[in-house]
Amino acid sequence: MLPTILAQPVSQPRIAKITVDQYHRMIKTGILREGAPIELLDGLLVYKDRSARRGNPMSVGELHGVVVTLLGELGPLLKHFDCHIRNQAPISLPPHHEPEPDGAIVKGVPRDYSKRMPGPEDVYCVIEVADSSLDYDRTTKLKTYAKFRIPQYVIINLVEMQIELHEQPIPAKGRYAKTTVLKAGETLALLAGPAGPLRIPVAELLP
Repeated sequence: MLPTILAQPVSQPRIAKITVDQYHRMIKTGILREGAPIELLDGLLVYKDRSARRGNPMSVGELHGVVVTLLGELGPLLKHFDCHIRNQAPISLPPHHEPEPDGAIVKGVPRDYSKRMPGPEDVYCVIEVADSSLDYDRTTKLKTYAKFRIPQYVIINLVEMQIELHEQPIPAKGRYAKTTVLKAGETLALLAGPAGPLRIPVAELLP
């Protein structure tokens, strides 16, 4: 009789996570090109997916580009709330995260961040425009933002043409206690600090 061969557990390789400071040094020294479509998530360098489903993963989908432009038009409205919107710019969540959401509503004025990145205490709301990245934005990104107590997370879902609003973060569980799905004809209340919210018709943020 042949001896029974017991399956041995496969050991997983240890991953060296990159810190935010190391990430910045990689950009400063030219190891990473500034402006490259990469963000830091959980200590790993991740390509930003802004493509349409079944499109070239290295391209920016047409609808994605339209919605990011529409988000930029919120800027003048947010000035009245003593905050502003950053489009596709980093927010620093040390030690291992520096995502670049498609939009972030941040307290103060842009020049407040000339010498540092906004941190979680500066951010009222993050917005991701999701097409091929929808599953990732609903899981990994959501967990990250909830963990760092970002008060409001908005997914502009281009697959189902709806907005998914996540509020009341539960950091220990990496999730939000409240989720609301909004369609055209309804209104989105964006957190914009003590003077907020900024109320925007959903249809104005859909392509």
